[in-house]
Amino acid sequence: MRRFWFGLLALFALVACGEPVPRDGQARIMAMGDSLLAWHSGSGQSISHALEAQLGTVVVDRSVVGAQYLYPLPISGSLGLRIERQYVAGAWDWVILNGGGNDLWLGCGCSKCTAKLDRLVSEDGTQGEIPELVARIRAGGAKIAYLGYLRTPGVRSPVEHCAAYGAALEGRIAQMAARDNGVVFLSNADLVPNGDRSFHDVDRIHPSPKGSAAIAARIAQVIK
Repeated sequence: MRRFWFGLLALFALVACGEPVPRDGQARIMAMGDSLLAWHSGSGQSISHALEAQLGTVVVDRSVVGAQYLYPLPISGSLGLRIERQYVAGAWDWVILNGGGNDLWLGCGCSKCTAKLDRLVSEDGTQGEIPELVARIRAGGAKIAYLGYLRTPGVRSPVEHCAAYGAALEGRIAQMAARDNGVVFLSNADLVPNGDRSFHDVDRIHPSPKGSAAIAARIAQVIK
């Protein structure tokens, strides 16, 4: 089963590599991460598209559906399924970043995931794959807006059993962000009203166009 998922993710990477970075250097915002960001990219209704409209500027979206921090395969990982490989150094003002959910959902089935959670980010937010990537981006001068995941209050979701680990992950990321004035953690835990399905796509995991626009508005408020 695990081979099946990795094979499927490899296929995603081959057909959905992140957006190339323009060589003119005029783009100053980059997005990278998983399907929270990449959803609706093909229809122009993703978070990045909404953010472009709200800010009136270019957002280079390098995110890939299914991307993970701990993705093990080298070739498809280099095409964006390993989140750190999405990063391209440049004169970025802001990097919009998310991820970690697929590592818990696909990597350990949201069951006995403590060891994997520790590899992503330590309890105090100082060590792990996520803090290392954040430090690398910050060393290039960019500020970071790290996005939390949507919740489904009052509605059953296929990832509901991941809630405890997801909350722990975001708590640790929030601690990491609190140590650096150039890093902002944007929680989306309170975005969806109880029982409201309109912020999610039909899978009840990913954002609908409405949800994407609402998340983009939170990012735009921070950047402005």
